[in-house]
Amino acid sequence: MSQTEHVVFDVPDISCDHCKMAIEGALAKLEGVESVAVDVGTKRVDVVYDGGRVDRERVAAAIGEEGYTVAGVQAEAG
Repeated sequence: MSQTEHVVFDVPDISCDHCKMAIEGALAKLEGVESVAVDVGTKRVDVVYDGGRVDRERVAAAIGEEGYTVAGVQAEAG
């Protein structure tokens, strides 16, 4: 059964469209990620994912693997 989760990560290292493309590309490869939106201006990454297939920690780790620090998490209603 699908458990849709919605989370917003604060990623202060985001500074340009390259950052946006790198993060969106990395998260799009994760099984269970349904959508990703990176906002360069607010330095936030908005992710909707299936919590039964991938967890918040794995999503944050994928951001870190691209070289960006996750400074905070804002849980949203699923």
